[in-house]
Amino acid sequence: MSRQACPKPSRLSIFGAKDNIQQGFDVESTIQPGDKLPEFILSDARGKPASSVDLLAKGPLLIILTLRAFQQRLGDFQARGVTFVAVTPEQPDTSLTTAEKNELKFPVLTDDGLKLARKLRIVWRKPEELVATLNTIGADLEKRHGNDSAEMVIPTTLLVDEKGVVRNIFAEADWTKRLEPQEAVDWVNEL
Repeated sequence: MSRQACPKPSRLSIFGAKDNIQQGFDVESTIQPGDKLPEFILSDARGKPASSVDLLAKGPLLIILTLRAFQQRLGDFQARGVTFVAVTPEQPDTSLTTAEKNELKFPVLTDDGLKLARKLRIVWRKPEELVATLNTIGADLEKRHGNDSAEMVIPTTLLVDEKGVVRNIFAEADWTKRLEPQEAVDWVNEL
């Protein structure tokens, strides 16, 4: 959403919160290359459990905590033996809709209650003014996420080797920025 496309009161709230998180977020406080990935078990869009242990048994793991253009590069990751998963706070019904709508060919796992995101230290709390604005414009995050928490996930991409060690991380407080898929391919090529 551009600053100009949004009504002024909402724009001030939304982009003020963006500026605030950019100033307050320290990427050095997140999980870092060389750290061991915390073990997790998350449900996929159909409610089937997926564990980090099982995913890593297949080889390196690329985890994105936001969706973007990675679908188009999925073959590049698979050809290099990398398992690709998306992790979202969305409840399975919503993530299934997202996966179907975007015709995703990789698992979308639900991080219910942001348990994994907390372990990775990539959670931030939305200011009350932003929560009120989102509710006003019809963004029902409580329904999508299955709780009334004002917490969100910092857009993050992780490459984890087959031993469970984080090799690369991209975490960006400016939620309009994401890791470009080519950079993730470059990470994989360096494994």
